[in-house]
Formats: sequence, structure tokens, C-alpha cells
Amino acid sequence: MTSQQSTTAARKSGAKNLRNAAGGRGSRFGPWPVVVLCLLIAAFSLLPLGFVVVATANAGWDTIATLVFRPRVGELLFNTLSLVLITVPLCVLIGVGGAWLVERTSLAGNKAWAVLLAAPLAIPAFVNSYAWVSAIPSLGGIFGGVLISVLSYFPLVYIPVAAVLSRLDPALEQSAAALGLGPWRVFFRVVLPQLRLATAGGALLVSLHLLAEYGAFAMIAFDTFTTAIYDQFRSTFNGAAANMLASVLVLFCLLLLLAESRTRGSARYARVGAGVQSGPTRLKLGAYQAPGQLALIAVAVLALGVPLWHVGRWLIAGGAEVWTRNDLLTSLLRTLDYGLIGAAVTTVLAFPLAYLVIRHPGPVSTFLEAVNYISSSMPGIVVALALVTITVHNVPAIYQSSLVLVAAYALLFMPRALVNLRAGLAQVPRELDEAARALGKPPLVAFLRVTLRLAAPAAAGGAALVFLGIVNELTATLLLAPNGTRTLATQFWLLSSEIDYMGAAPYALLMILLSAPMTYLLFVQSKKAAGQ
Repeated sequence: MTSQQSTTAARKSGAKNLRNAAGGRGSRFGPWPVVVLCLLIAAFSLLPLGFVVVATANAGWDTIATLVFRPRVGELLFNTLSLVLITVPLCVLIGVGGAWLVERTSLAGNKAWAVLLAAPLAIPAFVNSYAWVSAIPSLGGIFGGVLISVLSYFPLVYIPVAAVLSRLDPALEQSAAALGLGPWRVFFRVVLPQLRLATAGGALLVSLHLLAEYGAFAMIAFDTFTTAIYDQFRSTFNGAAANMLASVLVLFCLLLLLAESRTRGSARYARVGAGVQSGPTRLKLGAYQAPGQLALIAVAVLALGVPLWHVGRWLIAGGAEVWTRNDLLTSLLRTLDYGLIGAAVTTVLAFPLAYLVIRHPGPVSTFLEAVNYISSSMPGIVVALALVTITVHNVPAIYQSSLVLVAAYALLFMPRALVNLRAGLAQVPRELDEAARALGKPPLVAFLRVTLRLAAPAAAGGAALVFLGIVNELTATLLLAPNGTRTLATQFWLLSSEIDYMGAAPYALLMILLSAPMTYLLFVQSKKAAGQ
């Protein structure tokens, strides 16, 4: 046999090994073990939606009409819609305006402002509410809800918009300016349309957070669907009224997802053509430098200064005693336990789906990914109600166990891990994995030694973001945590609900300190995605 024949035979043998490793001949959707695993994960993700559908169907039309078409639901509907319709545009205004000042103008100290505008994400909304109630005890109503929501959630718009602006090709802006358009007309007619995807995605995240938030609004006695569902559950233990309110809330979530998908459109946002993209042109602020600085200072003071000041004020007022509570260290350790375990479990569950989406794109992987996003967009109160109902009626042995709570965290935060893993796996050349298999390495060994190793930083980033979500999660933890279990969030909520603001302050500070590094990691990742 000649050397050329030997090479050809080796290539054929390697290709055969690769086909077998990929699931055998005729495998159109990817390795069958991975597909089956992803189907099981998708079925698990559909539990909350299935609970809502079954609860609604079992209630019957008469019960639905009685519980849904009543004045109380109308009041909740008005409050929730008003909150969304006022808060989201304000978050878009601050997020887009701040991102434009930082990334595309000659703003002094723009690097410091870039971090400061993302920092409010490290302060949980219910801690923000606690601080503002400390400052204005009479705060409440729609004004209080909007104030706290905007200051807590505008970074969800700012971060993705800033990332897009930092990598936006300025050629179109330069062409528009050459045709005689002024700076403002260039911004509204050229720049703003290219921010549609990032803005719509950020607005969707803000809307979903508003539908899911409980602690911030309960503290100022502002009733929304989530606060009403929690009150109904605590009084009737998963009664029909709570289930019907949950059905309406889920319908809102699905409508928001549909609206966001419609806003994407079919326009192209990628640069096509030869040549190297030039750096962004920064607009000279001139006389607008001072107003721009004052506007950002006002946002920073309201979003960061007020909560940090009042947490510090209550810590000083409480003295050393507030740090000697018996359950402070226990709550911190329990939060770390749940955060680390939940992050690890969620990342492991997200890995097969991310692998399928990147290595075997197609209708099956797209559908499975969409199922995960739809289910994970549901509020924590709905996820908790679903798991309570399922465990009580089917597996009572694990009701109110740590296993169920970790499952809830996985349902709520899997997209955070999935998005990072998908991006990381996309940057791992599949040829390296194929080469390892062609050299005789079993598929699992090739995956562990090549793909997993190269995707490890992305997996760590995703796990960190899941950890951030778990540290600040309140509603599902309140309903599902085993009896006697206290996390920083639940213990803070217990003490602040009893108007023990001094006792609650250490828990608030520890949550902020745990969240700050993860928020900075999110900011850094957005910059890396922009090539900076």
C-alpha cells in the first residue's frame, strides 16, 4: 500500500469514527444521547408552563370567570401595566442616553462612568426599596414603584446598548454627516435604528423583572400580580385564586416575549464589505459637558448613593451588635452553599443544549433553546407554585427540600449559563475536537480534553451570573426553602418586614458585596463581546 493510499484510508477511518461519535449514520440532529438529554431538560423546563395550563384547565370556565373578571384583578392589571408602561421607557431613556454619552462622546471620565452606570445592578431591588423607605417612609404607590424600578433596572438596558455602541461601525455616521445631516439627526436616523436589538432585549429584561419582582413592591405596599399571588398563596396555600392570577401573569410574559420578537425585524446589523472597521468617532460635547456630567451624577447619586448611604447609616446606628447575630454567619454560608451548588447544577444542565445549538444547529436545537427561554422567563412565584404543587401531589418526600429549591434556581437562571456557554463553544474550533477523535481519542475524552477545557472560561462566566441571580433571589426561596433555612435575602426580608432596619443592614451589605464582583464580570464580558 502506497503512502497516499494509507493517508486516504486513515482519512476514511477518521471520518467513520467521527460519524459514529456523532451519533451514527443517519443522525441528523446531533448525537442521540445529547438530543435525548436535551429533550429531558426541555421537559423539565416546561414544568411551570404545564402547571399553569393544567391549573387553568382544571378550574373550569365558571371559576376562571369568577376569579379573573373581578375588580381586584382590574386593579392589579392597572398597577402592573402602568408600572411597565412608565418604567420601561424611562429605563430605555437613561440606558441609551448614558451609553451614548459614555461610548460616543468626549465625556470626561468616561471609563469611570462606564463602570458606575452598570454598578446599580449589584444592589437588589428590594434593598433599594429598603433604602428609599428609610429616606422617605411615606413612599408608595405608582411613583414609588417606578422610582425604585428605574433606579434598579436601567443597567439592564445600559449594558447591552453600551456594548453595541462601542463596536458600531462609524462609516454610516460619517456618510450621513458628509451628506449634511447634523449630529442629532445622525443619532436619531442612523445610530438609534442600529440599537434596536439591544434596546428591545434590555427592555424585555426590564419588563420581565417588573412582572417577577416581589420584595421591592411589597415593602412600599404597591400591589402587583406577583405580590397578590404571594399573599393568596400564604393565606390559602396554592388556592385557585393564586393559580388564576399566575395564569394571567404568565400570559403577560408570553405576550412580552412575542412583542420583543416582533421588534427584531429582518434588517441586517452586521457590517459587510472589505476593509478594516475604523474606531468610533466621539462627538465633542463642548457646552453640553457640564449638563451631561450633572445628569450622570444625579443618576449615580439616586441609584448608588441613596442605598449605600442608608445601609451605612443603619449599620452605624446599630453598632457592633448587628454583626453579632447568631444567624448572620449561618445565612451567609447557606447563601454561598446554594449559590455555588445552584450555579454548578445550572451550568451542567445548560451544557448539552449549548453544545447542540452550536455544534448541530437546526430546527430541533432551535426549538429546545426557545422552550428553555420561554420557561425561564416566568416569574419566580410561578415557578415556586408549580414545584410546590408537583411535589405535594406527586413526590411529597422532597417537598420543601434543598433539591426542589436548587431545581427552581436551575429553571429560573439557566439562560444566564446558556448564553455564555453558547458564546464560548462558538469560539472553540470544531476541527480541534475532530482532530482528537481522528487520532483515536474516544468522543468523551476528546470533549473533556479539548472542547471543555477551551470553553471553561465561558462556563465560569455563566456560573458566576447564575450565582449572582441566586444570591439576590427572594420569592422562590421564601416559598421553597426547607423549614428553618435562612439565606441573606430571606433573613433580610424577615427583619426589614419587622421594621428592624438596623438588624437588616448587615444582610443588605453582604448581598451587595457578593453581587458586586459578579456585576463587574458581566460588565467586562460585555466589553469582551465588543472586542475591547
